[in-house]
Amino acid sequence: MSNPHISRNDLEARLSALQTGFGRKIADRKKTIITVGAGVSLAIVIVFFLLGRRSGTKKTTIVEIRRV
Repeated sequence: MSNPHISRNDLEARLSALQTGFGRKIADRKKTIITVGAGVSLAIVIVFFLLGRRSGTKKTTIVEIRRV
C-alpha cells in the first residue's frame, strides 16, 4: 500500500510544475494579448472621439451681439 500522506516536497514540486506551465503559456501568448489590447483600446478611443464630435455639432450655440 502506498503512503497516503502528502509531504511538503510533493506540494512544492507540483505547484512549481503548474507555475512553470502557466508561465510558458502566458509568455507564448503575450505578444498576441498586447496586440489585441492595443487594437481594442484604439477602437474605443475612435468611437468616443466620433461620438463627442457628433454631439458637439448638435449643441452649438449661436451668440448674437447687438449694439445699443
